[in-house]
Amino acid sequence: MKHYSFEFIQECERGGKQAQKKLFETLYAPMFRVCLRYVNQNADAEDCLMRGFLKMFQNLSTFRFEGEHSLFVWVRRIMVNEALMFLRKKHNFLISIDSEVEDIAIPNEIIQQIEAEDLIRKISSLPTGYRTVFNLYVIEGYLHQEIAELLGISENTSRTQLSKARIKLKKMLEEEKEVQNVSR
Repeated sequence: MKHYSFEFIQECERGGKQAQKKLFETLYAPMFRVCLRYVNQNADAEDCLMRGFLKMFQNLSTFRFEGEHSLFVWVRRIMVNEALMFLRKKHNFLISIDSEVEDIAIPNEIIQQIEAEDLIRKISSLPTGYRTVFNLYVIEGYLHQEIAELLGISENTSRTQLSKARIKLKKMLEEEKEVQNVSR
């Protein structure tokens, strides 16, 4: 990921069109992938992305430069929030709660045998609640308390959705492994 200097960011904040264009073009693809991980449809991801960029440029004055990766992290958070706002409007996150849920780990040997793009497709095929909590917890690194606050659900629901996502992913990966073994 390209690193930006404090001066470059200030130029964007002042409305420098060339700097803003360069920033947009550099961040477009990785931020589109962030949005797509949550909303799962290209058109919806594009909408979230454009709203996110608009907010980014409108609020650039609030950004605090804390090192070369800080802009990327700040923009990614904006994009995740845009995707979550979209999902909150479209889906009900008050999903059934299981009082006791087994935490399932996916064995490393299964994960190592699949390609990153295949794993992304499998994650994308998860139901919205599972996929959203999985992305927030596993990929973005949020805690269950933070996820609960972001989605307006309980921490237990967050844990349940994560566990169900892992179970479903493990099942998909095991089924794929069985198919591969049969076709050999």
